[in-house]
Amino acid sequence: MEKKWISSVSVSLLLAGSVLAGCSTDNGGEGGGGDSGDKTTVTLAGWGGNPTEQALLEETLADFEEKNPDIDVKLEVIADQYMDVMKTRLIGGEGPDVFYLDAFEAPGMIETGVLEPLDEYVTDDFEVEDFEEPLLDAFKQDDATYGFPKDYSTLALFYNKTMFEEAGVEVPTTWEEMMEVSKALTKDGVYGFGVAPELARQYYIAESLGGSVVEDDMANFGSDEVIEALQPVIDQHNVDKTSAQPSEVGASSGGDMFGQQRAAMVLEGNWNIPYLEETFPELDYGTAEVPTVNGEKGTMAYTVAYVMNAASEQKEASWKLIEYLTGKEGMETWTSKGFALPTRKSVADKLGYADDELRGSLVAGAEYATVWANGTNLPIITNNFNNQFISAFLGDRPLDEALKEAEEQANSEIGSEE
Repeated sequence: MEKKWISSVSVSLLLAGSVLAGCSTDNGGEGGGGDSGDKTTVTLAGWGGNPTEQALLEETLADFEEKNPDIDVKLEVIADQYMDVMKTRLIGGEGPDVFYLDAFEAPGMIETGVLEPLDEYVTDDFEVEDFEEPLLDAFKQDDATYGFPKDYSTLALFYNKTMFEEAGVEVPTTWEEMMEVSKALTKDGVYGFGVAPELARQYYIAESLGGSVVEDDMANFGSDEVIEALQPVIDQHNVDKTSAQPSEVGASSGGDMFGQQRAAMVLEGNWNIPYLEETFPELDYGTAEVPTVNGEKGTMAYTVAYVMNAASEQKEASWKLIEYLTGKEGMETWTSKGFALPTRKSVADKLGYADDELRGSLVAGAEYATVWANGTNLPIITNNFNNQFISAFLGDRPLDEALKEAEEQANSEIGSEE
């Protein structure tokens, strides 16, 4: 079935700060795997990471090949414009056997029919129930499973312990407390709270009063419930003046803003922990679960799955690879250094992440997180939301006016593509 493709690299990849580093192998040409003597070659494609992550992946693949001596894995790291490259290759019949797929892109990719449903390959020993349910559900459609999540991150509240101690305030547990605490923390060029004014970070807040950002795969963020839920984000910046986005203080990201101590609090993911350790090693900070909104716990989750090309000629071997990489043993190796969080609850428990001083808050959010994925039109909806939400955040126009106009434009674009 031919359907419009989602364009551009997933927003959550940018949030996670993925480094797209190229590499090549000489085991065969482009496209799917094949037979090499007595061995079956399976191609695995993904984007790059930092050297530690790359080494962990290579270690995991080496373990798999040792346990499956009849299978060779050809790893392809796509250096730039990952999704654009993948779509072109899949359409041209030269796609890899197994590849990374971000939840943000999953609905559109599933609809094209290029992904192999995986349920028929699964046995009881795989223990599907061990996965965090919201993360697994992101790769399902019509009760069929098209991918198993390899890792994830939620958002947690990062707070500067020194600033909190000097201001004499406690770590907030509600959004109202966060806004009050921000007033005490905002001084001398430091803001109480660092904000990312974009849908990928604001989605769970937007829906906290019962509204829906997306309804029937159409934009619905101009509804009164969504506008009311997001108004405090605007007011904190424009009325209280106790929040700022990174660019307003010359920072490149929320983590950078926090590390430079230009914000006492930010909402960031697991990726922020190794970043702070490497870039700002003297910073004294802690993490906590995201403050509740309207009395309910909430956060975002960003996740990536291994999926199988429906056109693969090596499906049994491809499934063995996916089964190992997302199984307990492979996932433990891949997530052992804490650069990624395991999507299996048992692995998180074994590695101690649920009780980890910094990562425990991130793990706790997995069961109630809003996964960054919702239908095939989310990219169009996101672009239009972001274009106008920032204008309201900067005080250029009222929020209700900005979002209603953005919703109308998004739905016009969606209608023109159908």
